[in-house]
Amino acid sequence: MNELFGTLSDGTPVHRWTLERSGVRVRVLSYGGIVQSVEVPDREGRAGDVVLGFPDLAGYLAHPEPYLGALVGRYANRIAGGRFTLDGRTYALEPNNGPNSLHGGARGFDKRVWEAEPVEHGVRLTRISPHGEEGFPGRLEVSATYTLDGSGALRIAYEAVTDAPTVVNLTNHSYFNLAGSGDAGGHELRLAASRYTPVDADLIPAGGPEEVTGTRFDFREARKTGSGYDHNFVLDKGVTDGPVEVAELHDPASGRVLTVATTEPGLQLYTADHLGEPFAPGDGIALETQHFPDSPNRPDFPATVLRPGEVFRSETVYGFGVR
Repeated sequence: MNELFGTLSDGTPVHRWTLERSGVRVRVLSYGGIVQSVEVPDREGRAGDVVLGFPDLAGYLAHPEPYLGALVGRYANRIAGGRFTLDGRTYALEPNNGPNSLHGGARGFDKRVWEAEPVEHGVRLTRISPHGEEGFPGRLEVSATYTLDGSGALRIAYEAVTDAPTVVNLTNHSYFNLAGSGDAGGHELRLAASRYTPVDADLIPAGGPEEVTGTRFDFREARKTGSGYDHNFVLDKGVTDGPVEVAELHDPASGRVLTVATTEPGLQLYTADHLGEPFAPGDGIALETQHFPDSPNRPDFPATVLRPGEVFRSETVYGFGVR
């Protein structure tokens, strides 16, 4: 089902698609590919919304910076200095995070209206990112398909092709709160990651990946998340052809459990310490499946280069349950 959700100042309509299956209800916006809500039952069977969102379009337009639920690109996370070199040519991007480019620039994919069409048990969003958009080279044709499978898991599958060499890194930026409200710092997190990437004061990777053993970054056994995280975790599985489970988030109070499976090699854990009104710091936890930050400037990291004739593919599955 889709309905008119609002209208931009230039008259462009924004639609909301509602997906329902196996007791799960998900709402997706054509603006920014935003996952507005995800309603799932707790251990008592009571439904609750487990992602942060706004009730109307005005909320997203007034508060764009948290990227609530958004489809982030053309490059998720940070590119140092707002520039990178590809095939001997340096590209200057739109800096929007101090000197750095963050989540695709000042007007990335999260602030665009996407074309939407129904697919079985879901919706497919598409758009063309023109050559030079926010400084990125190549005309990029992008799609993101949101579906609910038979278990009620939300599957997001991304594809992209380009007419010139470019870099691509896409993710969904939902903030999860399995309790439905309040501080999410008491959630218990397990990550299949033996290494993480330390960062400098600008949250740019400093050096290479380091072991999590003996540090506060060790989530290989489930424990409370707390606060103070905006870091990339190097998933033990690496890049895979199909989604592999890499994370589990559990709220002991409600009993709700979120599992995350992905094809991506990294996961950015962000505990929302800088979240502002109408929310509060720590109200949600972002688990952003992606390639590593600043990869275009780091040949030692998994590559994010896409060339003509190639197809970028990435898939992440969010499963829901209780215990």
